[in-house]
Amino acid sequence: MKVRARAALAAALVLGLTGAAAAPAIARDHPPASSVTTVDTPSNRPDGKALRDAVKGLPNADATAALVRVGGTDGTWRGSSGVHDLVTHRKADPHGRFRAGSTTKIVTAAVALQLVAEGRLDPDRPVQDYMPGLFAKASAKKFDPIPVRSLLNYTSGLKPGDGFDDEFAHRYDTLDPRTVVASAIAKGPEHDPGDEQHYRNIGYTVLGLLIEKVTGDSYAHQAALRIFEPLHMRDTYFPGTDPRIRGPHNRGYQQMEQADGTTRLVDVTEWNQYDRFAAGDMISSTADLERFTQALFGGELLPRAQLKEMLTRPRLAPGVPEATFGAGPQRAKVGDKVVWLKTGARYGYTNIIAATEDGSRTLIYSVNATDAKGKDANPVAGRIVEAALR
Repeated sequence: MKVRARAALAAALVLGLTGAAAAPAIARDHPPASSVTTVDTPSNRPDGKALRDAVKGLPNADATAALVRVGGTDGTWRGSSGVHDLVTHRKADPHGRFRAGSTTKIVTAAVALQLVAEGRLDPDRPVQDYMPGLFAKASAKKFDPIPVRSLLNYTSGLKPGDGFDDEFAHRYDTLDPRTVVASAIAKGPEHDPGDEQHYRNIGYTVLGLLIEKVTGDSYAHQAALRIFEPLHMRDTYFPGTDPRIRGPHNRGYQQMEQADGTTRLVDVTEWNQYDRFAAGDMISSTADLERFTQALFGGELLPRAQLKEMLTRPRLAPGVPEATFGAGPQRAKVGDKVVWLKTGARYGYTNIIAATEDGSRTLIYSVNATDAKGKDANPVAGRIVEAALR
């Protein structure tokens, strides 16, 4: 992969990363969990050796497991590596479910754009027209009208909402997304709608509430009705306030500093993520996300006009850095190919959905990263991206 392409993808990965008991550290005398398990197809297939090398040797300091699916017209590759957990050291389940994090946003964008296609949402109409009560108590500076489109493309001007000071300590507690939105609105706008693009959860949290307002139904049910059920995504659901991952899944771990200054891996599989709502509360599998990605970019979920809207970057105010996101996904250049992608990360899990515009390559991975919310891209995830999309 060219240096410029690698740098672009690394930046994309970093942007996506913006009763648990202590687990045993990875034992030095315990060998990595088996060899990489793979399935690939002949003729124009992805580089199987590079992909195997990308995920071999797990568990290590960066990740305990990796599940990868590469597809598209150029061929397919399936691989898994690592362990189900650090107690039994069983092989990682290649069909395991995981916290999908911000890849949830693409599902939310698809639902909203379906409503646009149906004439139930107008992307140019202000959010305040649909939900006037949401901004009724806004103090500080008055908000200008925020078009629905600005929620989709991260240009709303909304500041982040408040959360728990110590997320781990409150991992079993419930924070209602409406409370998060209220705290964000109370802070006033950061900039005029459409002027700047800042990747944040808050716009998609509001978008989830807007979907509920327009449909008179829960966001989770609308996502299931419009996306999960038609595509037979049986592993995908919204857990709400349930901290568990239902069904088969690999355990997630996070590096945490102890009182004595040492670092230890802590099992963070159970975590109430309800406050992430339509921005990041989804649970899924690589097979389901691959099915969703191929259907979305193949034109099965959205009419042509709405898919074009999703893949269009907004024009921002003069002098402001160029937008990198469309209405949900991010654009990156890999060689002579354009790739649209979305990363996601919750503690213990980091993942991606990606597709080239010509349909030649799709990539889905879930990596059980030991610092999924860190500032830097996970090394295992970075190697997978380079091997799959070069």
